[in-house]
Amino acid sequence: MKIRAVRGTRDILPDEIPAWQTLERAAHGLLGRYGYREIRTPVFEETELFARGIGAETDIVTKEMYTFDDRDGSSLTLRPEATAGIVRAVIEHNLMNTDPALKVYALGPMFRRERPQKGRYRQFHQLDVEAFGLTSPTIDAEMIEVAVAYLEACGVRQHQLVLNSVGDQHCRPAYVETLRTALREHAPSMCGDCQRRAETNPLRVLDCKVPDDQKMIEGLPKITGHLCADCRDHFAEVCRQLKLLGIPYRLSHRLVRGLDYYVRTTFEILSGELGAQNSVLGGGRYDGLVRDLGGPEVAGTGFAVGLERLALLMPAGESEGRCDVFLAPLTSEALDPALVLQRDLRQAGVRAMLDPEGRSFKSRMKQADKLGARFVAILGDDEAARGVWTIRDMERSEQEDVPEGRILEHLKEKTNG
Repeated sequence: MKIRAVRGTRDILPDEIPAWQTLERAAHGLLGRYGYREIRTPVFEETELFARGIGAETDIVTKEMYTFDDRDGSSLTLRPEATAGIVRAVIEHNLMNTDPALKVYALGPMFRRERPQKGRYRQFHQLDVEAFGLTSPTIDAEMIEVAVAYLEACGVRQHQLVLNSVGDQHCRPAYVETLRTALREHAPSMCGDCQRRAETNPLRVLDCKVPDDQKMIEGLPKITGHLCADCRDHFAEVCRQLKLLGIPYRLSHRLVRGLDYYVRTTFEILSGELGAQNSVLGGGRYDGLVRDLGGPEVAGTGFAVGLERLALLMPAGESEGRCDVFLAPLTSEALDPALVLQRDLRQAGVRAMLDPEGRSFKSRMKQADKLGARFVAILGDDEAARGVWTIRDMERSEQEDVPEGRILEHLKEKTNG
């Protein structure tokens, strides 16, 4: 029986890698201009980190984490998201006191046992962007600006920014109780998840997508009417700056995000090209998370984007050839000079390949074409006798003889031209 990839995981095959490299290059190139530096944290952490950081009653912690006991009896978890691990690193290494502008980003795999669907897998990859120690609405607007700029750097033009404020520790608790009270009347007739969340995590009810529940949810109290003055002013300034920067948005009182640590500004970027599950990117402010994980009272804001879903939105590009020069030694005596030329071309930055299996000339030419070779360098008995290589231009269907002593420089000039 064949062994297949575990359900909810997938292989990223060589033909797909150029798109992924584009996503990664866009991140490295763009984020440096905004002052963000890369950080890399372990893929597993102590389970308590996520229970405390994400929220013990969230779906991620209660249903989706991959948790296991280590040999010493400690409980470890494959990271379901990156922010908690980054915050742990910030605290452990005292980065707040050693970095005058603590802005970081991370790329890597995450793990959640969700139902697999389009662009969503149990092992998935994220770009995570975080800034610490900044309380001004300006950093919220900058984070959104970075998120939009990153999508556009990846070639994604069709997207919509959705924005909300979820209040803070001064006004949200009262709203949550108001929402919980209202849900006690309606929850019994709603879906099973909403019935459970009505008591444990009422805000998550607002994120329900079950069609039969939508009318009831729209009638629930809205958080916009329960914000304190500071949260209202903060959110108004975020909106003002986004307008100043020319970034359009849509307000939605139902945008609450799935993690407990968010306060004040929350945002998502959607794309209609992904179907019903249309969220590409999400984030917001989490001012109490560093404190909750044992650090100082430090503000934080950030976002994460799933790279699998983003790859689905990237415009299709032309397939890139795998080599510039394909070498075709037609005799056993020609193999050694072909190997030396192949080495010299590679050292000069030219992508060179050859077929060492001694296939027919016709088969080699077909292979060169499939590899996207720009030129084929042929060395047979006739060429060896005349001290030349035959160079065939695959695009123009032309060929010329080049003296052996000039072959390296000739191919370097041709492939760099």
